[in-house]
Amino acid sequence: MTQQPVTKFPQFYLTAPATCPYLEGKLERKVFTQLMGPAATTLNNALTHAGFRRSQSIAYKPACDGCAACVSVRIVCPRFDFTKSFRRIANRNSDLVVDPVLARATEEQFELLQTYLTTRHPSGGMTEMDEHDYAAMVEDTSVMTRIFEYRLPPEEHERKGRLVGVALTDVLEDGLSMVYSFFDPTLSKRGLGTFMILDHVNLALSRGLDHVYLGYWVQHSPKMAYKARFQPLEALTGTGWRPL
Repeated sequence: MTQQPVTKFPQFYLTAPATCPYLEGKLERKVFTQLMGPAATTLNNALTHAGFRRSQSIAYKPACDGCAACVSVRIVCPRFDFTKSFRRIANRNSDLVVDPVLARATEEQFELLQTYLTTRHPSGGMTEMDEHDYAAMVEDTSVMTRIFEYRLPPEEHERKGRLVGVALTDVLEDGLSMVYSFFDPTLSKRGLGTFMILDHVNLALSRGLDHVYLGYWVQHSPKMAYKARFQPLEALTGTGWRPL
């Protein structure tokens, strides 16, 4: 009698309570599982559709007691509203060179990250990251992950222009999931954070993909307010994805 292979289902775990980074006085907990092996890509797709996010080889989702403020959101690319404001930002950055590369950490990227964190998030936990932590964030992935580098046009003596933006992105079966992005905070007039999202909408459309996943939106968190500008935006509810 031939022994049938045993189907391995992912094991889920729950973190201990910790201080919520978005809502004052709240505690957060997360349910998480590992993304490993030949089924990692399929699992990452399914879990992203179910509201999970990826961090290195872990997929996680908030599971807080008595709170459901974190709402998974995604842009509906085929119907995206390129407003006048968005078009101005796109035109302002039309000189940038976008280079999709393999998920490999570089010293240049890390230096830009440090500048971004110390300027925009000086009290955040990520400011304590060193080069090894950053390399793990970028390279510890078992799914299809790319880095999109945004550079100024090169000067005459340069092979590549100055790096001004980076987006760590997962390529899913139905869209692009922006895992983490950062940019040069000294170029505030360019609106680089917004531009990278707009560029991902265009990248998704060029690949025939319907969505750009932006992670979690928290209604009363100023840190998350910008995401609601990208319409139409869908939120994951108890009855599936619905317009926000």
